[in-house]
Amino acid sequence: MKNVIKTDKAPQAIGPYSQAIEAGGMVYTSGVVPIDPATGEVVNGDIKVQATRVFDSMKALLEAAGSSCEDVVKTTVFIKDMNDFAALNEIYATYFTGAFPARSCVEVARLPKDVLIEMEAIAIKK
Repeated sequence: MKNVIKTDKAPQAIGPYSQAIEAGGMVYTSGVVPIDPATGEVVNGDIKVQATRVFDSMKALLEAAGSSCEDVVKTTVFIKDMNDFAALNEIYATYFTGAFPARSCVEVARLPKDVLIEMEAIAIKK
């Protein structure tokens, strides 16, 4: 059995997918991009600004699912420029502390709406 997770505190889906799914005691998020959920517009700024928006939205989505950043076991981060890796890590380390989740981070040619970052996560539901 799977449950659809939805919140207005994270960007709405821009295609035929759910913001997140809870199944088998786990939460699987879709990729989150730096869209302000209040306006539906991409947040302008550098990687730190966009990453902060992504992580704020991810935190809200996890909380809506009955989970949290502390419960994340795996993230996948897509960035437009690997030169932003160090700046991304600075922001990442403020949201994920202690036992960091496993992570993949890859540079990609293009992301939805030409943003600089997209992230998805897998977490344990409390």
